[in-house]
Amino acid sequence: MSHATLTDKPAERPRSSLRGATLPKWFPWAVAAGSVALGLGISAVAGLHSSIQWALIAAVLFVLGSYAISAKIEGGRQAKDRVATSMVWVAFLLAVIPLASLVWETVKQGVKVLDGFFLSHSMGVVSDSEPGGGIYHALLGTVQQVGIATAISVPLGVLTAIYLVEYGRGRLAKAVTFFVDVMTGIPSIVAGLFILSLWIVILDMGYSGFAGSLALCILMIPVVVRSTEEMLKLVPNELREASLALGVPKWRTILKVVVPTSVGGITTGVMLAIARITGETAPVLLLVWGTNFINTNPFSDPQASLPMYIYLQYGAGYDAAHDRAWAAALTLIAFIMILNLAARGIARWKAPKTGR
Repeated sequence: MSHATLTDKPAERPRSSLRGATLPKWFPWAVAAGSVALGLGISAVAGLHSSIQWALIAAVLFVLGSYAISAKIEGGRQAKDRVATSMVWVAFLLAVIPLASLVWETVKQGVKVLDGFFLSHSMGVVSDSEPGGGIYHALLGTVQQVGIATAISVPLGVLTAIYLVEYGRGRLAKAVTFFVDVMTGIPSIVAGLFILSLWIVILDMGYSGFAGSLALCILMIPVVVRSTEEMLKLVPNELREASLALGVPKWRTILKVVVPTSVGGITTGVMLAIARITGETAPVLLLVWGTNFINTNPFSDPQASLPMYIYLQYGAGYDAAHDRAWAAALTLIAFIMILNLAARGIARWKAPKTGR
């Protein structure tokens, strides 16, 4: 009878791998390429000439192909995960492709007449059928109208949000929340009609850029309130309690702790509100009207704006007017993009510094 010594090693058992077969990382790209090729082939055989049709066919083939191959090799559980991932990618492409197509078409059509002369001159005595002219008067009007609306709406919206989050209790807070929710869904034409009846019909103040700014305020304030309110709610209560425990007054805690912590989100919400009102046309049609000449006074007489300029030029029906409309649309997109980039820079600059 043999005895095992201390130096004897136990017999090694064969290792059982818990991980099944997996597909390589390039598998989704291969399936996508094959789906595009099959989609093009099916479209050619069926006589489909629309790019949207073959793209949808390729998307369906991509999802089905990913599931079938993954289920065969990796199993049903991993196949379901790949189907979910594939559907997310398809939804992303369906959302991005129209946007990219819109931007590309605007750039392609807008660069025809977009230059320094176009940005620095107004229509003046140029008729809609003639080439030349510019958007200086419309660009100036948009900057003034949006600037006035922002100067009025941002303080009101931010202070209202601070009240709702930090102080709001009882019926007044519920009433303010209710009216903010109602204002969020107000159509722009309704806001324009309200200011038209109050400012122009009742008070007899006349058409002006300021009247349009008042209507834009109605559209902008609820967006600022809602976005600021959500950002303030994300600030941890521990920060407020730590500041209050040191004897700092509540108003100073809000000013020095709460608002700086959420300034990035607040700035983003403000820029979303500005982006919404910058392209509004209905209030401008009712309250500002339009002019082909430069009006630097937003408180008196009709004033032009970029959305109104685009609408009038494209509706004129002439090739020269269409070119000016596309160039103005490209300028409007660039204007909003510059504002968003500036907002991101300010938010990053003012955001609280965090250590490791």
